[in-house]
Amino acid sequence: MSDYIETFRAVVYPWHCDHQGHMTTMHYVGMFDAAFWQLLSAQGFTRAYLTEHRTGFVDLRDTIEYRAELPVGSPVAIESGITKVGNTSVVSFNRMRDSETGQRAATSEKVTVYFDLEARQKAPLPAGLKAGMEARLVAREDG
Repeated sequence: MSDYIETFRAVVYPWHCDHQGHMTTMHYVGMFDAAFWQLLSAQGFTRAYLTEHRTGFVDLRDTIEYRAELPVGSPVAIESGITKVGNTSVVSFNRMRDSETGQRAATSEKVTVYFDLEARQKAPLPAGLKAGMEARLVAREDG
């Protein structure tokens, strides 16, 4: 099993927050989504690759567990990894933390399918990229 990689860094700004003073759900989703695209790129599914092959990824399920509030000014970091690779699908796990305190703020598990943009249907993962992802699988670590 390989290590998680850092896929996102930001700071919580006032416009990320709701009337209760902490980052609102829609921004967790956006940050986890940005992290996922960085993870895919690191696995070889770069923007150039996807454009050239007319492929992409379609999300089937996103599960977010919120663990701690992130108020304005909190520095945020996300680490991500692939936990499972199927014939057409990938499962990733992402861990968000306050990078100042180290406290886990949230986790996200995403199930996504490789997609042929012209045929508008799922497609088999390319063998070489699939093998690379399988070689770098991570264990799901919630802690």
